[in-house]
Amino acid sequence: MRRLATNALLAFSFVTLAGCAPQEETPPKAPRYVGTVTVAEAQVAERISTTGEISARVQSDLSFRVSGRITDRFVEVGDRVKAGQVLARIDAQEQKADLQVAVATLASAEAQQTQAQQAFDRQQSLFSTGVTTRADLDSARETLLRAQATVESEQAQLDTARDTLAQTDLTADADGVITARNAEVGQVAQAAQVIFTLAHDGPRDAVVNVDESLLLGRELADDIEVRLLSGGAPIKAEVREVSPTIDSSSATIRVKLGLEDVPQAKLGSPVVATASFKPQTAIELPWSSMASLNGKPAVWVVDPASHAVSIRPVDVITYHSDRFSIRSGVKPGEIVVATGANFLNQGEVVAIEGTAQ
Repeated sequence: MRRLATNALLAFSFVTLAGCAPQEETPPKAPRYVGTVTVAEAQVAERISTTGEISARVQSDLSFRVSGRITDRFVEVGDRVKAGQVLARIDAQEQKADLQVAVATLASAEAQQTQAQQAFDRQQSLFSTGVTTRADLDSARETLLRAQATVESEQAQLDTARDTLAQTDLTADADGVITARNAEVGQVAQAAQVIFTLAHDGPRDAVVNVDESLLLGRELADDIEVRLLSGGAPIKAEVREVSPTIDSSSATIRVKLGLEDVPQAKLGSPVVATASFKPQTAIELPWSSMASLNGKPAVWVVDPASHAVSIRPVDVITYHSDRFSIRSGVKPGEIVVATGANFLNQGEVVAIEGTAQ
């Protein structure tokens, strides 16, 4: 019994001594090593490439100016045509009937004019001998003038009837290639309904669709190069037209690049257009320095005196494969974390591995 009491006393003494022993202090956390880059401005001239196709600079939609049933169609898509060539024809029975009526009406008016002219000549001869009165002479003159006006009116109606009959033939307005057909034989064509689309011979354009974000606030330089996917030497091009509207379905802007003297560029041929933006002053940083603040682009900036980091939002101009360009957010000479930015905290002190330009 006495031995048990002695053992309990010794155990209590050891615990007491252990509790009175000094505790070891936790060593301070070592600073996190990061790679940095010094901010510097540079003239950035970004190059972009996009695909498109060869298109005629001038295209026309051909349609009948009168309505009728199509009786003949003489060309297919892809056919080459000459100016004035008949492409299609509609049933002209109604127009021919109108022309016959106009011819007969004009002949009747001319006959009445002849009678009026004879009556006037007779009254003028009688008036010179004093047999008739001036009132009869004036009446004959008025009748003649009305007959002449009627003849002019009927002549205009005849010309209109002839023109309407001619419009039953749809002809090409220039040399070129048929690129679209929208009607078949037997179909009733309405006036002004597009029947064919004709691509005129002459200069060609490379038509490309560019993402709207690439053009907003920036201008393309003049050194634009177009290459046919089928091969061949590069073709120099210039911006001829930029659409003022954005395609809502694809968020792209249509750009037409003018090409000159390129007979090998067939209509519809796929191309790749490469262009440069006019140089602008910007700051370029490596992809690894990109961070996020409230879902927006940001970077970690190092205080050169205390080596404490702070996150700062930036305004990104463009994204590249290995870097991004910013307009504002940091200033030249500031130090930005380039590697090791994923696990930093606001105000954390870091150790800089090195500074690169």
